[in-house]
Amino acid sequence: MSTSTSAPPPASTVELEIGGMTCASCATRIERKLNRLDGVAASVNYATERARVSVPEGYDPALLIAEVEKTGYAAALPAREESPTGAAPGNGDGADPELAALRMRLLVSSALTVPVIAMAMIPALQFTYWQWASLVLAAPVIVWGAWPFHRAAWTNLRHGTATMDTLISLGTGAAFLWSVYALFLGTAGLPGMTHALELTLAPSDGSANLYLEVAAGVTMFILAGRYFEKRSKRQAGAALRALLELGAKEVSVLRGGSEIKIRVEELQTGDEFVVRPGEKIATDGVVVSGTSAVDESMLTGESVPVEVAEGDRVTGATVNAGGRIVVRATRVGSETQLAQMTKLVEDAQAGKAEVQRLADRVSGVFVPVVIAVAVATLGAWLGAGFPAAAAFTAAVAVLVIACPCALGLATPTALLVGTGRGAQLGILIKGPEVLESTRRVDTVVLDKTGTITTGRMTLVGVVVEPGTDRRELLRLAGALEDASEHPIARAVAKAATEESGSLPTPEHFANLAGMGVEGLVDGRAVIVGRESLLAEWGLELSPAVAAAKVEAEREGRSVVAVGWDGAARGILTVADAVSPTSAEAVAQFRRRGLVPILLTGDSEAAARRIAAEVGIDEVHAGVLPDGKVEVVARLQREGRVVAMVGDGVNDAPALAQADLGLAMGTGTDVAIAAADITLVRGDLRSAADAIRLSRRTLRTIRSNLFWAFAYNVAAIPVAALGLLNPMLAGAAMGLSSVFVVGNSLRLRGFRSASAPGRPRLTYLVGGASSRHPARHAPGTTSGHASSPTARTDAS
Repeated sequence: MSTSTSAPPPASTVELEIGGMTCASCATRIERKLNRLDGVAASVNYATERARVSVPEGYDPALLIAEVEKTGYAAALPAREESPTGAAPGNGDGADPELAALRMRLLVSSALTVPVIAMAMIPALQFTYWQWASLVLAAPVIVWGAWPFHRAAWTNLRHGTATMDTLISLGTGAAFLWSVYALFLGTAGLPGMTHALELTLAPSDGSANLYLEVAAGVTMFILAGRYFEKRSKRQAGAALRALLELGAKEVSVLRGGSEIKIRVEELQTGDEFVVRPGEKIATDGVVVSGTSAVDESMLTGESVPVEVAEGDRVTGATVNAGGRIVVRATRVGSETQLAQMTKLVEDAQAGKAEVQRLADRVSGVFVPVVIAVAVATLGAWLGAGFPAAAAFTAAVAVLVIACPCALGLATPTALLVGTGRGAQLGILIKGPEVLESTRRVDTVVLDKTGTITTGRMTLVGVVVEPGTDRRELLRLAGALEDASEHPIARAVAKAATEESGSLPTPEHFANLAGMGVEGLVDGRAVIVGRESLLAEWGLELSPAVAAAKVEAEREGRSVVAVGWDGAARGILTVADAVSPTSAEAVAQFRRRGLVPILLTGDSEAAARRIAAEVGIDEVHAGVLPDGKVEVVARLQREGRVVAMVGDGVNDAPALAQADLGLAMGTGTDVAIAAADITLVRGDLRSAADAIRLSRRTLRTIRSNLFWAFAYNVAAIPVAALGLLNPMLAGAAMGLSSVFVVGNSLRLRGFRSASAPGRPRLTYLVGGASSRHPARHAPGTTSGHASSPTARTDAS
């Protein structure tokens, strides 16, 4: 199909929601079909069930929809164009009609299948007309329950391809139709007929053989696997929905000299709006009045608020942690930094290569071979002069024995055991696509704050002037800082409390915006803040202490100076401390042949110091979210397979772009939603364990698939010779299934390389702020907003 004789260059992008895909090969087929249109470049994502299509300006989307429908699938424009996810915010799993329908199909099929299998396998349950009861129970399962497989098989047939669906439909259909023949035209329908426990090879005309339990059982197992896959795949858009929820919902706009509350969507470029302490900044803009400290952790990942004053730029969805400011909107809607971050996550998810399932690849070869063998068997028996009934028995037996009962268990059981063991170790794996990525990973990109470090400010050094007692310096500074909510102040107060116990209460306290704090403690006039603040009071640091301050700042640490009673008394050094297990984790990466890289929005000096401390050679510092995506993409273009470990909102686009995304469970919900694996314990060593566990689970799935197919291949010649009886087939299928389950259960013996204690999964309850008291999700403050100290790293 062609829309024109000459293809104009793509000028716009159309997004489509695709329905009816059952495997990655479906996405490939749709993509190939759309790309044949003139001027069209399409990318279809099986995980998100969406297609992104570049088309010439003015191209009618109805032509794209029609082309998809001609391929045998459903397509529609997103119901909510303003939503990057194509769904209304807050649309949960329960609102997905396709998932709900699949769940109902699975529940009904399971309830009907269990008694069918029980009657076929346990002679004691075979009452006089049990075979007819089995037909009544199994028919809805094989016809209605397996309908998605039959529909997909028909679509595959029309396009000359074969997948797992084709094999399932062919096997279950053959088993069901032959069972119906045996019941109505053979001897299987006679009263009192039983399936005896005979495990001998003997020819049979098949008229007494029932395969209803095989057809129903396979349908139930495959439906279960599809349901759990669909449920995990439903989470693909969660990162985008979480990003949308970060923004403010209402804003106080200044119009006509008064404040008016309006929805953020109504805000226009040039409007001036008020942001009070603790509120989110509604959109990107410039401060026109007031001073404050803004928590930009959602953008940079760094926990220290940034001082802003008149003329400084601020970003939407960041949190005002200081005083009242008035901001003039410069970018609204899709032009804001938050919208661009959302687009980055969406682009990264849409561009991630989908894993072609091994079962589908093998089925593409296996199905035609099975059909060819069945036809050859029929012809050989008829050509040799055998009766038609015997010939058809052998041919159908080939189709029935090829039906992959163990194959239905191969992936779900390994995933169930592997992911269950991972959950016990604090490793949450989202789905089977994740496992394929871990096999090829050779590079691990690590965020700094909250990943390698603890994510909270900690007092790391005290330098005192001659004649000053260290304990006294910390006690007086801590008492004053205890009245502040600034992260540096909290770090100092915490350290002072741990060393001195209870702290005195200041008789007087004043917050000097952007400079520090001053007050009266135990009758002494104490000053804590920038060196320039002490200089205003005529207090100077000695050369030795001043040199120590310069050295600390060169390493990226934050420094505050302390003075009282007319003299400088020393300095306090605060930094984001390295987690005690990070160096060991980096060493584990290296032992597994993975190259660690540090990627952070922090300064070069701070990044180099942290990297040297944990043993990382390659560092990328001062990188914003779009820069992080570009670094990951560049590594991928160089041929590396990249795993990204992060915890912040700013890491979400890079987590989605990476071949494997791992989010620290102590981080933000957005990062967790964008990642493939969540590390509940917040211990970087879990990342190494996650890669090991994923690889072992993948190996188990592959071995399960091999043995499941090997069983079919070995049994097909026996079936072709007409030597199978139903109990032998049933027993063989049962043994293959037991083998697959037993092989999967070996994953329960997986052990962490660092032998950690059992994690408390309750950490996952609630939002990011409930997981990690020192790291706050955007929209929360680090303390009481009434008296924060608005300052940045003292320099």
